[in-house]
Amino acid sequence: MEETPRSSLDFPLPSETTESVVQDTVTSSAPVLWKLYLSHTLSTWNARTFEFGAIIFLAKIFPGTLFYASCYALFRSGAATLLSSRIGGYVDRTHRLTAVRHSIIWQRIPVAASCLFLMAMLRYSQHRPLVLSFFAASVGLAGIEKLAFIANTVSIERDWVIIVSESLSLDRQELNSTMRRIDLVSKLIAPLCISLVDGYSTKLAIWVVFGLNAISVVFEYFAIAQVFSVIPELGHGKVIPSAFEVGSADEQPYMQFSATDSPTLFNRTLDFLAPWKEYVTNPAFLASFALSILFLTVLSFASQMTTYLLALGFTSIHISVMRLVAVVFELSATCAAPILMRKIGTVRAGLWFVNEQLISLALAVGLYAVVGSQTQLAGIALVVGITLSRLGLWGFDLCVQFLVQEDAPEDSRATFSSIEVSLQNLFELLSFAITIVFHRPEDFKYPVYISVGAVAVGAACFAGFVRQKRGHLLHTSKCLQRKGRTGYDILPTVEEEQEEYPGEGPHNTGAEIQG
Repeated sequence: MEETPRSSLDFPLPSETTESVVQDTVTSSAPVLWKLYLSHTLSTWNARTFEFGAIIFLAKIFPGTLFYASCYALFRSGAATLLSSRIGGYVDRTHRLTAVRHSIIWQRIPVAASCLFLMAMLRYSQHRPLVLSFFAASVGLAGIEKLAFIANTVSIERDWVIIVSESLSLDRQELNSTMRRIDLVSKLIAPLCISLVDGYSTKLAIWVVFGLNAISVVFEYFAIAQVFSVIPELGHGKVIPSAFEVGSADEQPYMQFSATDSPTLFNRTLDFLAPWKEYVTNPAFLASFALSILFLTVLSFASQMTTYLLALGFTSIHISVMRLVAVVFELSATCAAPILMRKIGTVRAGLWFVNEQLISLALAVGLYAVVGSQTQLAGIALVVGITLSRLGLWGFDLCVQFLVQEDAPEDSRATFSSIEVSLQNLFELLSFAITIVFHRPEDFKYPVYISVGAVAVGAACFAGFVRQKRGHLLHTSKCLQRKGRTGYDILPTVEEEQEEYPGEGPHNTGAEIQG
């Protein structure tokens, strides 16, 4: 007798019903998904184009110095570090469609205004006070754009994706992977495209950025509205915490004070720290922190590593090819992660991915230390290690994203995710501070060692999360269980383990499995 189809969130469907149900789901959900993908693509493409384009535009406006571009990038990241938690709180207590639409508008307006200021700086480059005034305005607008992009990202990737996947009975792991794939491709291609236009004319490149923002805002604005209209669940079910119920829904802080209390500096400090306390006490804290600390690194193809490779004698063409190969591994991670999560469970897959990253980098850094940091062989060793580690990094990123979606309460998903973004920006700023201190190529080994140490700390934090969640790291008996004489049983997922061992869990951390 044929079994009744279940939701995709349950155990796998019987083989005779799976194909038809999946086909019907894909057919009915395709238009909605394409609109969601269109909105996300336009958001990430414009953000990556402006992020990279602004730096090269400032380099043309202020030739011979990196001071202004550095101040610009520092303020942008600093704004994200300090204010992300407030943005997350706003997203949590605001209607879903309103929050996303506001994030779209407040991304596009600052970018358009910044383009006008950049054009004015080019035109009046001889009037120093005027140029500096325009630069200060551009820096402020960059901070607003960054915060709006964070609001859009945490809204769509950490909240909307959950509702969409459940409403359309989709595999959330695959949906997460597709969204991450869009971000990675935009991160690679958008800077390349704007740099090619800038090579022809900086003024034309600025106008291209302006035009793309002006045109795409219409498509992005209405595409996300159509997704919202098709999925009624997006319009309800968002629980507003009692701490937000007094006064304006958009203005309430995380803590309430009585009518006789004055907003003293101490109270404001407690108000600011309240979401951080909720973040630390969340069950997904260790997993989230493990991902965030990975941003304390120079072992990526960012500006620090690029500068070091150029100092070793590699050309820009060599570095471009290296980056391309690394991107292939990054994209492969978005394909491998959902498969591995389905096979062995999200928690164990995350453990595998983060350890793959650690082993790749540890071996590369070991060879780097042996051959000497000032040889091209040392550079090649780091490049190979970085490239291989991309598979672990982005696979781990997707695992943590899924775990946060599962563990973060619905009423504070955006707050939790925005604090994670804040930490990521903080560790990224620290990585730049480290290379400021150790700025000579011969001292680059110290940032390298600190970077691999940060990955080790991240792996240890996630191991702690695994033990906290499951009460152990490995089922020794399960790992070694033979299936007949010719093979091994597939490792159970976390959900299967919970059914088989109901006494184990985060509150029974003392449970040990005998070998």
